[in-house]
This record gives sequence, structure tokens and C-alpha cells, in this order.
Amino acid sequence: MEHSRLSLLEFGISFICFFLCTQARWHNHTKHHKHNNNHRSSTISEPPTPPPEPADPSDGSGYNSSGVFNVRNFGAIGDGIIDDTDAFKMAWDAACNQVDPAVILVPYGFDFMIQSTIFSGPCKNGLVFQKVDGTLMPPDGPDSWPQKNSRRQWLVFYRINEMSLQGGGVIYGRGEKWWDLPCKPHKGINGTTMPGPCDSPTAIRFFMSSNLTIHGLKIKNSPQFNLRFDNCKNVHVESIHITAPALSPNTDGIHIENTNGVGIYNSVISNGDDCVSIGSGCFDVDIENITCGPSHGISIGSLGNHNSRACVSNITVRDSVIRVSDNGVRIKTWQGGSGAVSGITFSNIHMDNVRNPIIIDQFYCLTKRCANQTSAVSVSEILYENIKGTYNIRSPPMHFACSDSLPCTNITLSDVELLPAEGYTVLDPYCWNAYGDSQTLTIPPVSCLMEGIPGSILNNDMHYC
Repeated sequence: MEHSRLSLLEFGISFICFFLCTQARWHNHTKHHKHNNNHRSSTISEPPTPPPEPADPSDGSGYNSSGVFNVRNFGAIGDGIIDDTDAFKMAWDAACNQVDPAVILVPYGFDFMIQSTIFSGPCKNGLVFQKVDGTLMPPDGPDSWPQKNSRRQWLVFYRINEMSLQGGGVIYGRGEKWWDLPCKPHKGINGTTMPGPCDSPTAIRFFMSSNLTIHGLKIKNSPQFNLRFDNCKNVHVESIHITAPALSPNTDGIHIENTNGVGIYNSVISNGDDCVSIGSGCFDVDIENITCGPSHGISIGSLGNHNSRACVSNITVRDSVIRVSDNGVRIKTWQGGSGAVSGITFSNIHMDNVRNPIIIDQFYCLTKRCANQTSAVSVSEILYENIKGTYNIRSPPMHFACSDSLPCTNITLSDVELLPAEGYTVLDPYCWNAYGDSQTLTIPPVSCLMEGIPGSILNNDMHYC
């Protein structure tokens, strides 16, 4: 009888344990975590929260039930020496094939060395390459770069839709040895360049992708361009910090080409070239609250190189600061091109000791040997409003150098006040074949703009896009 009671008691305890375990397992597998990308937000990001500890995969795949794919669980070491490329590619492939939205975690406290790699889509659902709280770095310089790998790009995202790249980590480009190549500007005798291989990788490139968010990252010392978008749609860049030395060659902060629906907000960029450069085929671009410099400023172009056709329209740059830079807001085109730049607004921009605060240059040339050509990219409907601050006295504060055959037209100035950063001599603006007007008094006064529309514009159909 005593033995029977013990058996019944053991059976009851076993049944209760089985029931509780089953309920707990069912509850765990019915949880769903969804990621919400908000491409309209333009507020400064909060400091990143401490990342979670690496999760132990329940099935050996590197995946856990919350949809997080930790690169450490795919074999990434993170010591800055061992090649972690394969682990990142496996994590990408696993997350990309996940039906539910997925998160790829790059944890804090690790330095991951990755070779030149293309992360390809399309993925089955919205993908978040999120929590980049560690450091990503390429091989250290040209001599460490494998011969079989492209020297023009490092991390490439191709044919991706609905992706967010964010976190508080660092993209460290290790650009120093690339900048010292003999072919780079000012490395040769008397400031010239030397012959030899010159390709250098862009740190992060998005190609033929859409609905992208880049948020909170730090990009440091890229070998060449820091962040580049080619043939993309609906791009939102928010609260990023890009740094490189002032003399680092061709280290454009953000470059866009054939890309539309772009918002760049609340970011800090200092580098050796343009903070933001806008190439051909771009339209509907909004740039706001950028702190730029030292740098070459914010540029549209260069456009029309090698007699090419270029079209750029509906660009707004507003509420920003440009300091200690070679240029402020610039439009630059080569002779011999065709197409048009139109519908451009530069508004509420503060200049701090900038060499060329306002510049249109339709004679852009990197050498002194560019031949004069009659065709040009048209420049029209350009508004400068509330542009104030100081300029470096080596150059005039406003420079409008327009094509002999295709003048700039509809240039409008309003509330422009630019004073010398040193001394009291106010330089006159420079105009060549430029048409427009001042809606208010300007400092310095602009009397060199011509009125009306020249006949050469009315009779020329090469500038239409």
C-alpha cells in the first residue's frame, strides 16, 4: 500500500512537470518580435543602449527565437586579426532567408576584420543589419588587400529592399596607407601625382537598393568615399558621424548618384573632400542640420565630365553649418557636358571662415590643361537665402563663373551677409555670364548679375532633361 502511494505521487509530479514544460515551450514559440522602420524621423538619436550578451543558439544555427543572428554564433572571432568574412556572410545568408524580419547583431567590445564583400538580396523580408555596436575594419592597407578582391569597394549591399544599418559602433576604414599611395594628390614632386595603381575602396556602398535607413553609425578614416548610394530609392541617413583628416584625398562623406528620394539629417562630417556630393541622376534630395568641415563643403557635381549628360533637380540644403572649408555650397560642371541642374535651394546656412561660401563653376577642371568647349550643363533656378557668416579673404565670397555659350540663369539672392574672417576689406563678388537678381540688400552688394534671359538659352535645347 505504501509502495502504491509513492508510485501515484511520482506519477502526479511527473505529469505536472510535463504540463508546465509544454506550456512554457508553447509560450516561447508564439512570441513574435517585429521591427518598425520609420523613414520619416529626423530627430537626433539617443546614445546606444548596452548591447545584449551573445545569445546561445538553441539549434546550432546561430539563430535564436527573437529573430537575432549574432555573428559570434556563426564563428566570428572579433580580435581584429582573424578574418571574420565567412561568419558575416553566413549570418547574412541565414537572416536574408528568414521569413520574419531579422536582426544581425555585431556586438560591442569586438573588432571584426572583413574582406571586400558583397551582401546580396533580395531578402525574404525586411532585414535589419542592426546593433553594429562593435568595430568593423578591412585589411590594413593596399599590401594586405588580397589580389583577387576589388580595390574599389569594401562593404557592398546589392539589391536590398527595406534595410536598416544602425548602431553605436565604428566603421574603421584604415585609410592611412591608401592615402599615401604615390598616385594620390600632393604626394609627388612639387605637389604633383605619380603614376601607378590608384584604386582605393569606398567604405560602404549601396547599389540598386531601396527603402534604406542608415542611423547612428560612426565612419572613420575611409580609404576613399565613406558612404555611397548608386541607383537607389528612398534613402534616409540620420545622426551619423564621419571623420577623416582634412588632407585625406577623395574621402567624400556621403555621395549619391542616380538616386532619388533622399533625406540626410542631423549629422556631423569632417573630411578631406565634399561632406556631401550629389552626382548625376539625382532628384528630390533634402539635406538638413549638417555640421560640415573642415572639408570641401556641400557640392552638386562634378557633372558633365567626358562630354556626358547630367540631370539634377529639386535639391534642398538647409539649416546647416559649414566651417573652415575650401568651399561652402557649390555647383561644379565640366565644359563639354550637357543636361541641366535646376530647382536648387540653399537656405539658412552659416559659414565660418569658408574660402568660397557660394560658388558656381561651369569651368571645373582638375588640371590646367582642360580645353575650352562650347557645350555645357545648364544651371538655372538657384536660390540662396539667409546665407550668413565669414569667408576666407583668399577668395571672393560669391563666385559665379558661367559658361560662355550657356549662361547661368535665374540665380536669386536673399538675405546674404558674408564678411571677411580677418581684416576689414570686403571683396566684391565675381560674376561671369551670370543672370539673376537680389531680392534684398546683400553684404557685399552684388551688382554683377545681369537681368533677364539671354537669347542663347532660348535657342538651345541641349540643356533639357
